[in-house]
Amino acid sequence: MNTNTPNNLKVDVLHSFFSAGPVSVDEIEINLYLGNLSAATDINNLKRLNINRILSIDSCPLPRKILELKSITNMFIQLSDLPKEDLLSRLDDTYAFICEGLQSGAVLVHCFYGVSRSATVVIAYLMKKYQLAYGEAFEKVKMKRSIVFPNQGFISQLMLYKDMGYKVDKEHQKYKVYRLRMAAEKVKKVKILPQDFFDLIKPDPGLTRIQPEPNVYQCKKCRRIIASASNLLKHPSKESKGSFCTKTYFLEPLSWMQGITQTTQGKLHCPKCGTKLGSFSWIMGCQCPCGCQVAPAFYLTPSKIDWTDVVKNIEVTI
Repeated sequence: MNTNTPNNLKVDVLHSFFSAGPVSVDEIEINLYLGNLSAATDINNLKRLNINRILSIDSCPLPRKILELKSITNMFIQLSDLPKEDLLSRLDDTYAFICEGLQSGAVLVHCFYGVSRSATVVIAYLMKKYQLAYGEAFEKVKMKRSIVFPNQGFISQLMLYKDMGYKVDKEHQKYKVYRLRMAAEKVKKVKILPQDFFDLIKPDPGLTRIQPEPNVYQCKKCRRIIASASNLLKHPSKESKGSFCTKTYFLEPLSWMQGITQTTQGKLHCPKCGTKLGSFSWIMGCQCPCGCQVAPAFYLTPSKIDWTDVVKNIEVTI
């Protein structure tokens, strides 16, 4: 099984120009190996270690001579060794791939040097398997491969992975913020929201729903439901320790918000009466009156919104 493999000829040409040096590979646990690109492209090395699965986290996939080996199953994640790259969203997949491989043989996880990207994946595997914090899992891997050194962005992702209970939880507040920041990096480059991130835009809570949330925010002028309590992205209050700030209502993107996929910033108007309720900014964000900088930001002005905890029936309001 080969996944996500572009034109093989171009890949082979690329590999002819770049070399990761001599084979460098270490056994982290029984039959789980962490190494560099050379370890994954040396057929003799693969046979010596009895590798039956290769997990590649690199800019390009392995050459044809490896991908065409019928005895080896490959998984490829195209990703650069940069702090802003999203490896977190793939950790459930990599864990499952490693577990399945270890049931029937040996698994090699590699990137170009076997230092950051592949090390992050192996650390995540140990964290989940043994319910460890990042530091504990890192030390376990470092004892077997002294050169491992995940970049700071990947370290933050691993800490969030633990906070979510060692699984990707799309409803976790910190994960929502993480994904929004990833999307903002893309918007900064192309000036529109790529379709890969359209899942961040949540349904309009003001439309008919079978089981509406009881706690909602309404337009003060026309009473149109604007957001549910679960749509809020809270940040700690700097004035009251242990509580959340309520000076500005920051939300996840909602489908009634016009312009959020086509522009980098703009105003948010009530979809029923047109009253200006707030603003959004993918790149610049917003500084809350409490002093906290939030970016990207989709926010409502509290004076334009009323909160209610009684919702009996929601009618179509647009």
